[in-house]
Amino acid sequence: MLITFKSKAASDIVMYEEHAKRLLDLLHKDVKRGIITAAESAEAIEKLQTEISADRAYHASQEIKRDIEAHHGDAGDDNDHEAVETVTFATRAFPLLEMLRAARASSKDVVWGV
Repeated sequence: MLITFKSKAASDIVMYEEHAKRLLDLLHKDVKRGIITAAESAEAIEKLQTEISADRAYHASQEIKRDIEAHHGDAGDDNDHEAVETVTFATRAFPLLEMLRAARASSKDVVWGV
């Protein structure tokens, strides 16, 4: 199922419910329907930025680990391996983070499921 985030301050954002759930759980919001008021947006932005920073640090350490395992495995060096490409939390959260910033700047709410 898709979730559409709406605000008068920015263009709509469409996201799969399973991806939106992690963002909204972090903000203690229901995934089916909700609102982040202009007054709540500063706190929501701070929470998302904190989680994005933690996620980036985690993925950087995991990339190093994967690289070491791929290049220095039991069978010797593997220089022809394909890099694993994942969509990080930071990448998924960025559009909503930008919407929240615009909503805060113009004192508008962000809503979904309405």
